[in-house]
Amino acid sequence: MMRLGLFGGTFDPFHQGHLDVAEAARNALELSHVWVVPARVPPHRRPPVASAAHRFAMAAIACANAPALLVSDLEMDEASPSYTEATLNRLAPVGVDVRSLFLVTGADAFRDIQTWKGFPEILDRCHFVVVSRPGQSAPGLRELLPALASRMIDATRSVPSTPAVILVDAPTAPASSTEVRRRVQAGAAIDDLVAPGVAAYIEKHGLYRDSSKDKA
Repeated sequence: MMRLGLFGGTFDPFHQGHLDVAEAARNALELSHVWVVPARVPPHRRPPVASAAHRFAMAAIACANAPALLVSDLEMDEASPSYTEATLNRLAPVGVDVRSLFLVTGADAFRDIQTWKGFPEILDRCHFVVVSRPGQSAPGLRELLPALASRMIDATRSVPSTPAVILVDAPTAPASSTEVRRRVQAGAAIDDLVAPGVAAYIEKHGLYRDSSKDKA
């Protein structure tokens, strides 16, 4: 039986931490593929620095050597914010069994789940796969979100038939998009934070040096 993961985000830019989260989820649950879905208009934050086209391109470059990670343009034509609730609504009509979907996210993002549009109903729509991030372990969410602890299970190859919050405690790189942008503006190296092809793309297009130029 095929298992499909979905990993959405702003990816401004896509960094090694993002790649580690997607791969950790895939390995822990033996996912057939993970759709990486850059948001054209991300929710819960100020507008991205780089354009949707640049962010999509960088995600595609970063995932090029990971055949199981497929970059999707699902959100590229959406003018409204890419809320998880809306993304799930768009998948069902095209034949995706949403209840069997594994929605991948970092533990640092999931700790704010109570602020997500459609909470708590979205937790009943699909599996959530929550991967540890530096400063926030996945198991630590049980104490941080006690009201949701009964929904949480440790990662296992055998998952329940009803939607669950699956915790994956795996190491992921201490990278952040904020730090990538800060280093570029400072003229510092980013080779330890992003894939070589992403670093070359940022350099080629002059991204993150002058935010007024990054919208093209």
